[in-house]
Amino acid sequence: MNTTKKRILTGITTTGIPHLGNYVGSIRPAIAEAHRAFENHDGDAFFFLADYHGIIKCFDPDEIHRSTRAIAATWLACGLDPEKVIFYRQSDIPEIPELAWILNCSCAKGLMNRAHAYKAAVDMNLSKEDTDPDYGISMGLFGYPVLMAADILMFNATHVPVGKDQIQHIEMARDIAGSFNFKYKPLFVEPFAVVDENTPLLTGLDGRKMSKSYGNTIPLFGDGNPQIDPEKALKKAVMQIVTNSQPPEEPKDPEHCTIFEIYKAFGTPEEIEALATHYRRGIGWGEAKEILFNKINHEIAPYRERYLHLMNNPKELEEILQMGATKARRVAQKQLDKTRRAIGIKPLAKLKS
Repeated sequence: MNTTKKRILTGITTTGIPHLGNYVGSIRPAIAEAHRAFENHDGDAFFFLADYHGIIKCFDPDEIHRSTRAIAATWLACGLDPEKVIFYRQSDIPEIPELAWILNCSCAKGLMNRAHAYKAAVDMNLSKEDTDPDYGISMGLFGYPVLMAADILMFNATHVPVGKDQIQHIEMARDIAGSFNFKYKPLFVEPFAVVDENTPLLTGLDGRKMSKSYGNTIPLFGDGNPQIDPEKALKKAVMQIVTNSQPPEEPKDPEHCTIFEIYKAFGTPEEIEALATHYRRGIGWGEAKEILFNKINHEIAPYRERYLHLMNNPKELEEILQMGATKARRVAQKQLDKTRRAIGIKPLAKLKS
């Protein structure tokens, strides 16, 4: 099935609190692309909070709830305009899990066996003695790609921005769409993964990839507690970046430094080159961290007031999400009705009103 209209779809899993890596790698570029499509009148965009995906690995209800609130507030504060995009919570669209079941019924189990997350979990079990290969693996983890396919195919998204680790899931969504279209009726667009090779992957406080699973992140607006000053939290985190013991006067290699790497995601080419020169002439780590903090803060500070306002006014957040859900369901209900009819689930006869 072909379409000339570009439709961007981005899902944000509701586990953890947004950090600097999320902002640079996902939030900033996704919002810019969505607004570009809106201004150019060449497409639309759907953004959703993937809370059903969140419960696959997180079993703390308070964490799911807290994360949903913080993530919604972060995206809106950073410029996501709910008047220009459709911004909704996955669980507010009951048509999605229904579509996931329908897709499950035409999806080959062998396709799911090849999913990276499932294979990794099985391999981990096989590395242990006397352990069942599927020990601890839920049907949620196993069937995760089908739910993701339902998220995408429900709205016939054409472009799905993802990291390299998610490309396989988009390919699976294409396979699932193709299988359904061949078996029943061509209802689903086969989506394309959008991977920006120029999007930086930030290093965390300890030199490893910035990830909440490593506990090495720099929080964007604090830890999700609206009572904690987010600017102080940002500065504290930046000052905790691990460095070596080189003295200030000793020349330093900017290309092997976490501080400089993060700075490159925020500075202009001229600013980056100026800091690199400063490194080669000698710079103290405290000064380098102060320069980094000021640069990040210059970009992030304008968003804080909006973020804190939304965090302190959850009713306003909920109203925005419900407005988005209403818009999303208009599309979802039509697509699900077509899907149901295609598989033979439809009224037996038209009744008189």
